[in-house]
Amino acid sequence: MSAPPSPAAALIEAARRLDAAGFMPAKSGNLSVREEGGFLITPAGLPYAETTEADLVRVLPDGRAEGRHRPSSEWRLHAAIYAARPEAAAVVHTHSPRATALSCARRGIPPFHYMVLLAGGAVRCAEHATFGTEALARNCLAALKGRRAALLANHGVVAIGPGLREAVTLAFEVENLAGQYLDLLAAGLRPVLLGKRALAEAAARFAEYGRG
Repeated sequence: MSAPPSPAAALIEAARRLDAAGFMPAKSGNLSVREEGGFLITPAGLPYAETTEADLVRVLPDGRAEGRHRPSSEWRLHAAIYAARPEAAAVVHTHSPRATALSCARRGIPPFHYMVLLAGGAVRCAEHATFGTEALARNCLAALKGRRAALLANHGVVAIGPGLREAVTLAFEVENLAGQYLDLLAAGLRPVLLGKRALAEAAARFAEYGRG
């Protein structure tokens, strides 16, 4: 049985997968994984198809970066999430088209479908702040309270997870939910939202899902 890919290799693979899906246009978006003594993040300004493991940047707890490139401009966002959410082992930030469109209306994703539970509940849209700033990081943390995903106003999506695979899966699901929600709105339909009881029942089923 082959050994699992290294965190660096897995990060490159995930970045290229998201890029190929159209979630990272014009070198946008960024990914990171927590590691002992900091985190590993994608570099600023490099096309993902050309990025290699040697291009990744290590960011230390004091904000210093180690590598031959600058870290993504959103390294402060990643650092803030890792500091505030000890359960997060990976952070994925995308500009996926339909979720980003929804964020430009500064609307979140309400609980119209039980799959919002993958994010911990309704996906909030954070207050607007300029990209790459401490303000953006603070606003994102507020929107992530009790959640694993959030929209960034006029910007994109942030998804976290206990591993990179889970964070990537959640980023895809947020885009899927955003597309469904926008389709309903475009058709002039008002989504029927799930109440607390329905969501609790679905959450209980989720807890059993995949068990033998």
